[in-house]
Amino acid sequence: MCRQLNLAKAAYYKWTHRAVPKAEQENIQLAELVREYDDKFNHILGYRRMTAWINHFNGTFYSKNRIHRIMKVLNIHSVIRRKQRKYSYASPETTAENILKRDFNATKPNEKWVTDVTEFKWYEGAIVHKLYLSAIVDLHDRSVVAYVLNKRNDNRLVFDTFDRAVAANPDAKPLFHSDRGFQYTSKVFQMKLREQQMEQSMSRVGHCLDNCPTEGFWGIIKAEMFNLNKFEDEATLRTAIDQYIHFYNYERLQERFGNRTPMEVRAAALGTDSPVQYPISENKRILKYKEKYAA
Repeated sequence: MCRQLNLAKAAYYKWTHRAVPKAEQENIQLAELVREYDDKFNHILGYRRMTAWINHFNGTFYSKNRIHRIMKVLNIHSVIRRKQRKYSYASPETTAENILKRDFNATKPNEKWVTDVTEFKWYEGAIVHKLYLSAIVDLHDRSVVAYVLNKRNDNRLVFDTFDRAVAANPDAKPLFHSDRGFQYTSKVFQMKLREQQMEQSMSRVGHCLDNCPTEGFWGIIKAEMFNLNKFEDEATLRTAIDQYIHFYNYERLQERFGNRTPMEVRAAALGTDSPVQYPISENKRILKYKEKYAA
């Protein structure tokens, strides 16, 4: 090797037996620490967070540039910073008007459905995990017609929810209201609506109250179940959501319905041609909204 490198043997042995400089020793130790944190936190740390976490937990003051150089040598990088893809956003041709116009009364089941997606977070140490819930709510009885849980907020989450609702109510042709999320503006989803002869309605941009009933349901499930518990694994969270939605549909009495459950109201309405009406009392905000729309 010395001959190939044109290096004197004495110089080589002197280098191998040299005292390792303090800075180099520190870099070796720091590299081991970087490897340890990368494994411990499941490869989610970029160099900025790696620097912050090492300094915080070890009382050190390493610079971001130094950590960055070591991570490059070790070929360590955050797995959550992937190359961004280019997406084409929904054009006005793929959205629908706000036909619902905050009229949240429905005279019978399957007349108006509203839908949305929310997220639940659970923690594994310092690692954050998310579980997404997509649900469809009937405005007549406020029952959850269908729901799906998934670790990804994607088209499949929404499409599966819709398919479950249709399977449970094959003859339903409700007004279908949502926000302008990418799943609902997709051509595939709009084709699904047309196949079921459903009219689509969408909230206006920046007006979450246009979809108030689903926002209200998210508030209820989080206040009465999620916020009261600490979840440390996905299976426990899934079970808790399943159990709560069953409780909400079949056991949770609602004063507006004369202390009946959503499913009691739904069953009674489906068994008659003249369902009992449960009008929503109009408050000042609703009246102000209607005056604005009528102007």
